Amino acid sequence: MISRGQSLLVVLLVWAVIYLPALGSLEIRGEEGRRILPAITMLETGNYIVPQVGSERYFSKPPLVNWLVAASFKIFGARNEWAARMPSTICVLAVAIAFVTIARASLGGRGSTTAALIWMTNFGIFEKGRLIEIEGLYVSLFALAFVCWLSWWEQKRSPWLTWTIPWIFLGLGLLAKGPTHLVFFYAVVIAVLWQAGALRKIWNLPHALGLIIMLSIFAAWAIPYAQMAGGSRVARAWQGQLWLALADFKFRGWIRNIPRSLGYFLPWLLLLPLVRGAKFSFDRQTIIARGLIWGIGIPLVIVNLIPGWLPRYTMPLVAPASWLLAATLTAENLEWPRWLGGKKFLPQDRQRTVTTVVILACVCVSIYAFAIVPHLRKHQKVKAIAAQIDALVPVSQRLYAVDPDFQPFLFYVRGPLVYVSAVEDLPREARYFLVRPERKTEAESNEHWVPLHAKPLQEFEDYRNWKIILFEVTSG
Repeated sequence: MISRGQSLLVVLLVWAVIYLPALGSLEIRGEEGRRILPAITMLETGNYIVPQVGSERYFSKPPLVNWLVAASFKIFGARNEWAARMPSTICVLAVAIAFVTIARASLGGRGSTTAALIWMTNFGIFEKGRLIEIEGLYVSLFALAFVCWLSWWEQKRSPWLTWTIPWIFLGLGLLAKGPTHLVFFYAVVIAVLWQAGALRKIWNLPHALGLIIMLSIFAAWAIPYAQMAGGSRVARAWQGQLWLALADFKFRGWIRNIPRSLGYFLPWLLLLPLVRGAKFSFDRQTIIARGLIWGIGIPLVIVNLIPGWLPRYTMPLVAPASWLLAATLTAENLEWPRWLGGKKFLPQDRQRTVTTVVILACVCVSIYAFAIVPHLRKHQKVKAIAAQIDALVPVSQRLYAVDPDFQPFLFYVRGPLVYVSAVEDLPREARYFLVRPERKTEAESNEHWVPLHAKPLQEFEDYRNWKIILFEVTSG
C-alpha cells in the first residue's frame, strides 16, 4: 500500500520532470499573446475588469487567465515566458494533488496515484499545461470540481460539502472560458446518479446553494464588466463568437473531430478497451464506472458533432477518463477483451505498464527540452521582429502602436510602449509608431507633425503572414 506521502512525492517528481524543463525557453505562440498582453495592460493601467489587446477592449473571453498571468508577473517579479506559463503548470499540479488526496478514499492509494499520473502524462494536458492558454486553466478547474464531487458523493459525505464546494470551481470556470464545462460536468453527474438509481437526489437545497455560489462568482465580475464595457457590445461580441464558430465550419475538419478528441488521451487511450473487463470489489465502484462511461461517451459524441466546434472543447473529459482508467487498472480482477486474447491482466503487470508509460513520458520530455528546444530557439520569428524594431528605435524614444490588433511580438519590444486607437491620437512629440498596412496611407498623408512628415521605415511580417509597418517622423 503506497502512503499519502509517497504518492505526493511521486506526483511532484513526475510533474517537475514533465512540466518544468524548458518551460520558458520558447517564445510565445498561438493564442498565448491574447492571455499575456491583456495581463500587462492590467498591470500598467490598474483596470482588471475589462481586458484589452493592444488599444482595443477584448470581449471574447472572461479575464481569469489574464488575472493569473498578471499575478504571476507580480509574484515572480519578471515578465517572461516562464512566469506567464507557470499558472497553467500549477493548475495541472493542483488536480494531480486533488487525485492523491481527495480521491484517495475512493480510488485507494494506488488508484489515486495512478489517476494523477494518467492526468499529467496524456497528450492533451501535456500540450496545454506547458502553455498559457485557457484550456490548461479551464480543464483543470473542471477537473477539480469533478474530483471533489465524485469523491465526496462516493464517500457519502455531507450534501452541504458535496453539492457546494465543487461549484466554486465551476464558477471560476465561468470566469475562465464560459459555460461549456457545465455540459460535461452535468453529463457525468446525471449519468452516475442514473446508474445509482438516485437521479432525484440532484434536486436538493445544497445543490441550489451551489448554483447560487457559482453564479455569484461570475456575476461579481460580469456586472461591473457590462457596466464599464457596455452590455449590448458584450452581448454582440459573445454572439459573434458563436456565429464565427458556425461560419468557420469545414467538413474535412469536422469528420476528424472525434478521432482528434480521442487523440488528446493518448497514450492511455490504448488501454481504455480494458474497461469492459474490469471486475470491482464493491457495487458502488461498478456504478461509478458505468456512469463515467455514459458521462464521457455521450457528450464526447454530441459536442464533436456540432458544426464549427473544435476537438479541444471536449478536453474536460480527460479528468473523468483518468479516473475511469485508474479505477480499471486497480480493479480486483481485470481481463483483456476477447479480441485481444481475453487473458487476465495481473496487478504486477498493470503496475509495470503504468510505470513504463510514465518513464517514457519523462524521457520524451527530457529529449524535447534538452535536445529539440535549443534547435527551435534558433528559428524563433516573433522575437526576431521585436529585435529588429528595437534596433531601429532609439532607446530614448517612446514607441507607439496605432490600433495594432493582436501582435505577439509586442510582448518582446523594449519599452516603453504606448497604445493609441488612431493616427490622430498620436502626440506631436511621437517620432516612432507602428501601424497596420490599411492605415499606411492615412499615416503618410497626416499633417499632424508639419513641418515634419511620417515616413515608412520598415515593414514586418510575422509567422501568420500578418504585417505591420514601423513609421518614423522626420524632416526628410
